[in-house]
Amino acid sequence: MTSTLIDRYQNYRVRRWLVQEQRTAGMLKSWRSLRRRRILVVVVTIALLGIAVAGVMRALDLFGAPGVAVVSALVFLPSWTMLRIASGGQDHAPDQMLDELEITERNKARSAGLALTQSLTMAPLAYLIFGSAFSPQADAYRIAYAGGLMMLATILAGGCAPAMILGWTRPDPEPEP
Repeated sequence: MTSTLIDRYQNYRVRRWLVQEQRTAGMLKSWRSLRRRRILVVVVTIALLGIAVAGVMRALDLFGAPGVAVVSALVFLPSWTMLRIASGGQDHAPDQMLDELEITERNKARSAGLALTQSLTMAPLAYLIFGSAFSPQADAYRIAYAGGLMMLATILAGGCAPAMILGWTRPDPEPEP
């Protein structure tokens, strides 16, 4: 039996998943409870909102947008990493590593993430299109920077949504014997 490119890729994903799971299995044990995962979801959400707010601040030509963006990014990166570790990375697990219920939950969360991405990116996209089309005298740098920050926030929100949904809804892990 010949293996296709997709089969080889799926096998590679499983091997990579197992290595990553082994690497993170003992990390952040105290953060794996539902309460703590929810705290991480809130922190990630606040950080993403901070990036979006920095874009709006730049669009309005308010002082401090780069600082807000940097602080938000510095909060986002570790909290997002912690959330993925604490939630077991089920949002990106290969099908072979999950049972049927987990696959269903993951797919629902991914679908919500895609819908969120599509709906949230419309506002920054409209800003970029109409801001540059109907306001040619505006500073192109300001429009691009503001729109880029807003788009970054919305795309990250949609990409993070599956892990955030699963982190918020999944019950506490079974206690180890």
